Amino acid sequence: MSFTYNSDAEGLSPRSPAYVGPLLSDIGRQAASADASRSIDSDLIASIKKNDVMRLSASPEISGLDETFVNIGSELQAVAGQCTSTAWCLWNHLCTFHHFAGLLGKQNTDLLGDVVSKHEWVCFPAGAMSKVSGSQKDTDTYELNGVASFGSGSRYADWAGVVFKEEASQKPMFAFANLHSPGIEIEKTWQAMSLRASATDHIHYTNAHVPSKSVVHLPYKYREHFRNPNTEMIHHRYREDWVAISVMWLGAMASGLVEAAFHEAIESIQHRVAIVGTKMSDKPTIHINLGKVRALLNAASDTVYSALDETDSRSAMKIIPTENDYFRQCASGMQAVQFCDEALKIILRTLGGNGLREGTDFERRYRDFQAMPLHINGHVDRITEQLGRLSLGMQTQNPF
Repeated sequence: MSFTYNSDAEGLSPRSPAYVGPLLSDIGRQAASADASRSIDSDLIASIKKNDVMRLSASPEISGLDETFVNIGSELQAVAGQCTSTAWCLWNHLCTFHHFAGLLGKQNTDLLGDVVSKHEWVCFPAGAMSKVSGSQKDTDTYELNGVASFGSGSRYADWAGVVFKEEASQKPMFAFANLHSPGIEIEKTWQAMSLRASATDHIHYTNAHVPSKSVVHLPYKYREHFRNPNTEMIHHRYREDWVAISVMWLGAMASGLVEAAFHEAIESIQHRVAIVGTKMSDKPTIHINLGKVRALLNAASDTVYSALDETDSRSAMKIIPTENDYFRQCASGMQAVQFCDEALKIILRTLGGNGLREGTDFERRYRDFQAMPLHINGHVDRITEQLGRLSLGMQTQNPF
């Protein structure tokens, strides 16, 4: 268990980041310019790709570090406290690689090991607007055509997971495509108020060729497929569902973002004086609001890291997760984001009109946070509906 207990009322917290620590200053320094230019600094991307943080969700069989889910959460939390767009792209890489390793399986051990050893970046554009079809041209090659949307990190990535419909069978398939291949083009479509540098763009496939070996059938009930003891996996950790993992890590990132906003607000308050000359730091309403934020952040951190620790324990003992486990994980991450959402609104109320000023760190953080509760993996409506069905003894459904 990689937790510490802080005596300054911050409660349960993850250990200091062991991998991204040397990069944090550079990540934070370019956050404002990345937001303005809608692109993460290229030198920073190069530095991240040289860092072992790229290998954290890969198991030793594929040149990975087999890091704990708790410790990966703490790395992402630290990055989110500096630049949310950078954290978002790294989050996508780590959680989607987890999924790809499960889907591609042992037949692609060499390919995945090569990707990991080279510190290459992966992404997974699979938004509702995606429409890709494919056909097998010969025994060695599939040809893909169409467009995939919401490819966070695509401009910085080397590989993409592709969900497509096979023309002959009309069945869903999954391919692992090298983004540097002919016929693959990234269209800069992410013009949004939030996560402006996240490169959540469209990827177009035009007669793009993918090796047949890296194409697999996509099980509709893939969670059940991964939980089947007869399904061979590269490593037991990949039996844990990637959506649940992503939601818990999303909760960790939300904690990092709001924690940073909280400390910046405290710094601001300590230097502000009200109209009548009273120090803002002496006002009881300020104390109450800051106390509420501290309690909410403690609850968010405790909730998400307890769930991540539970996941680590289950994985270490090679216990196959259940549907109840899956929704416990999703609920924990979702609830952490909800706690952080409430905390951020209180910080804004405490800052007052100053919190609305454009061009400040708080304004950027506030905009960036808005994407977190809206992500389909951790969306409160999606998760609570399924939790309600589970509570009533009803069958849960594939929410996608």
